[in-house]
Amino acid sequence: ETISYAMMQQYCCIIALLIVSLTSPTNAFSSINKISDRSGKFYSSTTNDADEQLSVKRKEEQEYFKKRLLELAASYDRGFGASSRAGDEVVSVIDELEKLNDETNAARGIEGNNELSPLEGSWRMIWTTAQDVLSLNASPVSTVGAIYQVFSPPVVTNIIDLIPKFQALLPPSVFPPSLVRAEVTTRASARPEPMRVGLNFEAVKLQPVQVLGMDADVLPPFAVNLPQIPGADSESSPGYFDVTYLDDELLIIRQNAPGGLFALYKTDNNNP
Repeated sequence: ETISYAMMQQYCCIIALLIVSLTSPTNAFSSINKISDRSGKFYSSTTNDADEQLSVKRKEEQEYFKKRLLELAASYDRGFGASSRAGDEVVSVIDELEKLNDETNAARGIEGNNELSPLEGSWRMIWTTAQDVLSLNASPVSTVGAIYQVFSPPVVTNIIDLIPKFQALLPPSVFPPSLVRAEVTTRASARPEPMRVGLNFEAVKLQPVQVLGMDADVLPPFAVNLPQIPGADSESSPGYFDVTYLDDELLIIRQNAPGGLFALYKTDNNNP
């Protein structure tokens, strides 16, 4: 009787497994995969599912921290109006984004060869800790408008729009707007590190754009070609920045000298 009862249990288990496999093939294959994982067979199926879940989670984290960065950058005027505590909060968000960076070769194509550079285009600065930029707002004469970094490999142009200090205090009807655009032209070069871009400064230009509400494009710019220092474009030159985060929307770089980080968002144009 004991043997008969045990055999009956086995038959019931076999019948139940057949019913499950016929009515729910997905579950049956899932069960097979789970069993087969122990021996290494069918492992790729479950691994792909896990990888996809991790990829979705990673994307969600990237979007969360990007949104948080935009909120904080807007609240503290790109770093110009940030307290030490607020600055630390923004840097902590940037640190999290850098951990989530997927780009591994940001410097490719930067020398203007046939390869497309992922950096190409116009990027508008939304945050910086660089003191050489933050100090511009301390001028008693002008305040800082939009700041861009424009990549047209191998040329990289830094653009800073400057407006009169008192203009921000008065409505346009009382004091028509004026604007001067400063451009610093550099030539980029690849470094042995795939996320590092070398820079050699070539020229500085100041171009009046508006004077008391009137277009000033006809006025000649003040332009200076910078003297070229021997070895400035060498691999050991201190003029470079490291890309620490890059996707289709956001670029984060850390410059070597004089130091500081920049967060920039992709924009369709850099018109004043």
